[in-house]
Amino acid sequence: MNRLITLLKQEQSQDGSWRYCFEGGIMTDAYMIILLRTLKVNDEQLIQKLSERILYRQEVNGAWKLYHDEEDGNLSATIEAYYALLYSGLRRPMDKNMQAAKAYILSKGGIHQAGLLTKTMLALTGQYPWPNFFVPVEIILLPRTFPVNFFDFVGYARVHMAPILLAADRKFFVKTKLSPDLSELFTQNSFRTVFNRQDLDHPFHSFLRSITDAIQNLSYLPHQVHNLALQRTEQFMRERIEPDGTLYSYFSATFLMIFALLARGYSVRDPLIIQAVKGLKRLTCSSHFMAHVQNCTSTVWDTALISYSLQEAGLSPENPVIQKAAGYLLSRQQMKYGDWSIHNTSAPPSGWGFSDINTMNPDVDDTTASLRALRAITSKNPGYHQAWQRGMQWVLSMQNADGGWPAFEKNTDKEVLTMLPIEGADSVSTDPSTADLTGRTLEFLGNHAGFTLRDGQIQRALQWLLKNQESDGSWYGRWGISYIYGTWAALTGMRAVGVPANHAAIPKAVQWILSIQNQDGGWGESCKSDIVKHYVALGSSTPSQSAWMVDALIAVSTKSTPAIEHGIRYLIESGQLHDWKVSYPTGAGLPGGFYIHYHSYQYIWPLLALSHYKNKFGNPF
Repeated sequence: MNRLITLLKQEQSQDGSWRYCFEGGIMTDAYMIILLRTLKVNDEQLIQKLSERILYRQEVNGAWKLYHDEEDGNLSATIEAYYALLYSGLRRPMDKNMQAAKAYILSKGGIHQAGLLTKTMLALTGQYPWPNFFVPVEIILLPRTFPVNFFDFVGYARVHMAPILLAADRKFFVKTKLSPDLSELFTQNSFRTVFNRQDLDHPFHSFLRSITDAIQNLSYLPHQVHNLALQRTEQFMRERIEPDGTLYSYFSATFLMIFALLARGYSVRDPLIIQAVKGLKRLTCSSHFMAHVQNCTSTVWDTALISYSLQEAGLSPENPVIQKAAGYLLSRQQMKYGDWSIHNTSAPPSGWGFSDINTMNPDVDDTTASLRALRAITSKNPGYHQAWQRGMQWVLSMQNADGGWPAFEKNTDKEVLTMLPIEGADSVSTDPSTADLTGRTLEFLGNHAGFTLRDGQIQRALQWLLKNQESDGSWYGRWGISYIYGTWAALTGMRAVGVPANHAAIPKAVQWILSIQNQDGGWGESCKSDIVKHYVALGSSTPSQSAWMVDALIAVSTKSTPAIEHGIRYLIESGQLHDWKVSYPTGAGLPGGFYIHYHSYQYIWPLLALSHYKNKFGNPF
């Protein structure tokens, strides 16, 4: 614990924050190379460093993976890496590693089998024909009283959807003299399929017909409706540009926005595009000869979690480290109305967002994390106390009608949107209640805000959790991997608000936890779990997942147990690990598409579990 405390204190930035890399796969690195080459922004040093990371992560069979135990590779990632390396100019088609990548792509059915975002990127850069897009741009004109409208999609879906709608409307693309030729990545079957696609051959067709009918009933001529929709969509996009130039603070959305602006007639030298590119470059984190472009930064999340874990480990609220962190967090509380207020009209703004560049998109998890970190300081500082009270009221106001909590927006859970004919629609279109958000919110309200089972909101949340427990005793967690994460959040939340340890749901969950403990005392779950929607063992232990399970067992136990102590020993020994198990992604973005390795997690969660063990049971070693 002392070693972890010392390390974290040394890593704190001057402004009080902690700035660890929010590391994903190679998608953002590849897209950055493709974007810079498309815009003829020849930043050779950055392109070189991004290319080196992409090359470093190539597998022996020529493919690229999203996570260590992905079977033989990921088709979309491999296409993206292959394209970017060719466009960089640092690799040629006949190079041995490129030939291996090409063979892998063709063995998986070619370019047509890629995911939707990959195909969109390829269409934007002239490498793939635009298909008929499944949602008309006119959807943005439908009133919010319509059964399904644009604002029923969750915010992070809207900011990706809007620029795609603008570019797809014109079937816009930019191809340069240096653009690679990817025609060899098509198979004969894929060519036939591309041009014979029936995008509306789907149960979603009837829903689309209702949208079309509603649009036709608008009191404008068809061309007026269409032009108005394009203007509104552009306006929607521009209103969500952050001060640093990024769209909603996301690399992926900003990449799409740049092409959408070009499709609308903006020059590559327009200040909006220049500022957007600068914002994307600032998302770069570097180590040695390599660089990685983060999809966003995780500064608020890391800072809140680290400050809280240090306090749980014994640092006083008066300690300068905690005071500096508190000052930073207070400065990041968001006081403007954002899209969250569309479905939550009565609450004043007071939440926290995930990223330090995020000024308009707060979320429940970052808000409760920040409030935990600030709790001990509020009693001696009226300014902090007022901010804390406002933040708590905002969290309470975000509870869904079903009793659970979402991440970003209240009551955006219409099932019809999960039926979109694209992969991952059930995960990216809506923002329903989840066990991890609901459990962590209960933990905050119980342990830090004095709420108990007597409170109506707590009762409703508890009922949601009990209803959504899996038959094996676990819970699915949306924003972490996956059943380990959800079960930890649910159990710690239930105990915090006073659910007795012998409640039927808790022993059932404990039995599941014990059944998946590894021989080394730790726990490990594969990223495959969130794809197949049931627990898949990793076969090895990871520090963060082991810490979550140890922490869950501590929360439900009156005394230490052999399983807990075995887990504690693993956490102590895991501090010496330097292999793939430390960097295995345990954060979830998009099932099957985007996973996160938080560089901070190997410190935060073991420290928190060790602290909770020592505070509850003492130190037996």
